[in-house]
Amino acid sequence: MVRLRVGRFEVYLVEDGRFWLDGGAMFGIVPKAIWSKKSEHDDQNRIPLVIRPMLVRDGDRWVLVETGIDTKPGEKHRKIYRIEEAGRLLDALKALGLGPEDIHLVINTHLHFDHAGLNVVRTDEGLAPLFRRARYLVQRQEFFEATHPHERNRASYLSENVEPVAEAGLFELVEGEAEVLPGLRLVPLPGHTLGQQGVELVSEGERLVYTADLLPTFAHVGLPYVMAYDLYPVTTLATRKRHYPRWAEEGYRVVTPHDPRRPYAWIRRGEGGWEAYT
Repeated sequence: MVRLRVGRFEVYLVEDGRFWLDGGAMFGIVPKAIWSKKSEHDDQNRIPLVIRPMLVRDGDRWVLVETGIDTKPGEKHRKIYRIEEAGRLLDALKALGLGPEDIHLVINTHLHFDHAGLNVVRTDEGLAPLFRRARYLVQRQEFFEATHPHERNRASYLSENVEPVAEAGLFELVEGEAEVLPGLRLVPLPGHTLGQQGVELVSEGERLVYTADLLPTFAHVGLPYVMAYDLYPVTTLATRKRHYPRWAEEGYRVVTPHDPRRPYAWIRRGEGGWEAYT
């Protein structure tokens, strides 16, 4: 767990676990001869990724960005994605003296299984929201996509991570940009999904952005490095072109959800294009 300070905000970056995804899918049109220089891979061509939820403390309020991954889907699912050490988010909360009941807001950047896995847990009574005292903030478009999946996205949206929260009335649907707390803003980042959102923190002259899967790892910072998993790759490109210059010029510390080596960095435009640096 990495602790940061962003003005008045205390920020904790948690490594919830690790999993592995196909390197070709993760790097899209970039050939293996190039991407393999940026990432290791196993004998099935999968690259290692972390799952990195972010905890934000604002006074006596706790905000959780992403709920990580869970083992509810079963052993076959675990093997396909080589999921390792799922559910460490709960250990991180415990280390901070917190339990699920202490979380006031949950922000789902989107509702894929590796970002919303602990929205819901299995209990003796069945599936139930884990953060029962929290509001779950998600873009209205994302909620629609998750509850109306099609053949192209069905494997990523698991109803068991969404329906129990909806049935409990805990989702709060957002449309567009929204300031949730002073200095904590939700920002639409479409491309991976149309309803994806990021989180920006601005306080006392300091800035941080949680990019969601617009920038899954810092190996993807180059504009052509767009995942095949992105449903709207050209939209991803346009979204990056819109936000990268602002994040660079205003000195945003950048946090990605899956980089296995660097929990955060800054970005800048170098001679060869966009690059990350620390």
